Amino acid sequence: MELVYTGKTKNVYSLENGNYLLKFKDDVTGKDGKFDPGENSVGLTIEGVGRVNLKMSIYFFEKLKEAGIKTHYVSANIDDCTMEVLPAKVFGKGLEVICRLKAVGSFIRRYGEYIEEGADLPYYVETTFKNDAKGDPLVTKDGLVDLKVMSAEQYDSLKEQTQKITKVVADEMAARGMELYDIKFEFGYVGDEVILIDEIASGNMRVYKDGVYIEPMQLSELFFA
Repeated sequence: MELVYTGKTKNVYSLENGNYLLKFKDDVTGKDGKFDPGENSVGLTIEGVGRVNLKMSIYFFEKLKEAGIKTHYVSANIDDCTMEVLPAKVFGKGLEVICRLKAVGSFIRRYGEYIEEGADLPYYVETTFKNDAKGDPLVTKDGLVDLKVMSAEQYDSLKEQTQKITKVVADEMAARGMELYDIKFEFGYVGDEVILIDEIASGNMRVYKDGVYIEPMQLSELFFA
């Protein structure tokens, strides 16, 4: 097993069978000691968050499998805090996809003069390049196609899957009396097929209960209660 990438919240290792192994860490993105899934750097460390993020990822990847939505998930080991995944390629040098149901976070900071904070959004999808130095700049469909990062068809598939997956997550939260405000995904491809990669975990989403934001560890506890 060889370390091939050190990420903010996970390390990636190559396996002899050609797959990858993700090792979940206790780091989360944020700023000034506060968690924020929209930030592009590690803001704090929360003991045990890696394991609960893996547990939630397993839950949702299994749900998506039942729904016929393909992901990179193969198997996982909770005790080792690891997940085996297919060797999908990333788009460009890495792409993040955000689906927003409420106008909060960086969205309201950018567009607050046009919309009230907390207003509903219709499964609004944004894409950003993974580039810490440039603050993960936004990029449009046309930009992705013209820069040859992906085809128009791949983008359409990515957007459709993002909205479907977000609804799965939102429905699961609603069934537990919570409300999903936004969530961040990563996608890659195997051949010409676009698939979800990375994770689906409390550290990548903003969830509220009775109008109050739920911290990642508390969210995981409430979700599996």
